[in-house]
Amino acid sequence: MVPDAIPALKSHHPGKDILAETPAYDLIELFFFAYRDFVSDPDRILDEYGFGRAHHRVLHFVSRNPGLTIAELLDILRITKQSLNRVLKELIEKDFIESRMGTADRRQRLLFATPQGRELALKLAKLQTRRIMRALSGMEPEAKDAVSRYLLSLIDPDDSAHVKHLVFGSEET
Repeated sequence: MVPDAIPALKSHHPGKDILAETPAYDLIELFFFAYRDFVSDPDRILDEYGFGRAHHRVLHFVSRNPGLTIAELLDILRITKQSLNRVLKELIEKDFIESRMGTADRRQRLLFATPQGRELALKLAKLQTRRIMRALSGMEPEAKDAVSRYLLSLIDPDDSAHVKHLVFGSEET
């Protein structure tokens, strides 16, 4: 049964740590199912190219941040260099991403989405945007800001400022 209204998360016992209480299975499971469906539309399209979710993440961040370095991408994705190299090699070979030598440091590799890469990244982003906007459509106008604040609060506090800068640039939410 889906509740009509989401109750406020408060401890039933004042002064007691909410984390010491029963796990929030409903929210955990809703998060799993929401993520499953959020990635399902892009997964179908990526499969046509022989790509997976790792390819999607790389293509997304390279497309959104032209000139991104390998080191910056590794920091964003928090994956091993070996994992990135396999995915990146495929995206480069299939002409979705190109790697250029750095101008200041020739050892540096700068990543750029090709026109084909930008087109695929945009197609995937539009699919996910459609799902997000459909979910927000029945909510109050402030819901998008509330969802942004909620998602930011799920991010490790030591990474929050970096993520805010990456997502919003100089804006703050």
